[in-house]
Order: sequence, then structure tokens, then C-alpha cells
Amino acid sequence: MTSTVIYEGDLRTVAQHLQSGTEIETDAPTDNQGKGERFSPTDLIATSLAACMATTMGIKTRDMQLDLRGMKLSVQKIMAAEPRRISGVNIVFDFPAGQVFDDKTKTILERIAHTCPVMYSIHPDMEVKTEFHWNGVPAAV
Repeated sequence: MTSTVIYEGDLRTVAQHLQSGTEIETDAPTDNQGKGERFSPTDLIATSLAACMATTMGIKTRDMQLDLRGMKLSVQKIMAAEPRRISGVNIVFDFPAGQVFDDKTKTILERIAHTCPVMYSIHPDMEVKTEFHWNGVPAAV
């Protein structure tokens, strides 16, 4: 088993990762009868996508003897109704000043981000948009 989830009432859960014992608390969002005081389950999906992208990029750059330390991913989840679902996720990658990558490396990293396991696991109707800011500058489109 990977985890356990306990429903605590009042639209909240506590999930425990069994291998490490770490916990994540969730709360329903304010637009769905919750208090919005913690990540919602749908927030976790969008956030997991970004974390997976960062992790797989980190694996690749470690193999390339490069360092992504300090890279920041900003995540925006977009909800739709009928049925209520995540319709899109926007992720902006900000790389710290001083981290310089050539065009080939940038292409490799962008491709790695778009092929992480979570990306392959989400519904194909969920639109994912990414924007890469290399050294704080948006990539040319």
C-alpha cells in the first residue's frame, strides 16, 4: 500500500504516506462548500503534476551534471462544471539568475517536463499549458 486516507469530517481528510509517515491534510475549496484552509484534492493533482515535472527534470539534470536548485514552478488550476472537474493547469517555470542553459538543454528539459508520469496519467481533455522563464525571461514563442 502507498497511503491511508482518513475522513475527519467537515470535508477534511488526512492522508498518510506509509513509507515515510508524512501527512497531507486536505479541505474542500470555498467554491465547493469547504473552508479552503488546506490543499483541496484537485489542488493536489495540479500540484503533483508540477512536482513530477520538476522531479523528472531534476533526474535528467543530475545525470547531465547540471543543477536546477531554486527553480520555482507556479501552478494555476482551472476548474469546470458539469461535471465538476479540472479542465486545465497552467504552470510557469522560473529559473534563477545565474543558471544558464543552451538551447539543446532547454529543449531536453521542456520535453522531459511534458513526458513525466503524472502528465501521462491525467485525462487527455485536461489542457496543460507551460511557460518557461529561463533566467527570469519568458521563452520566445
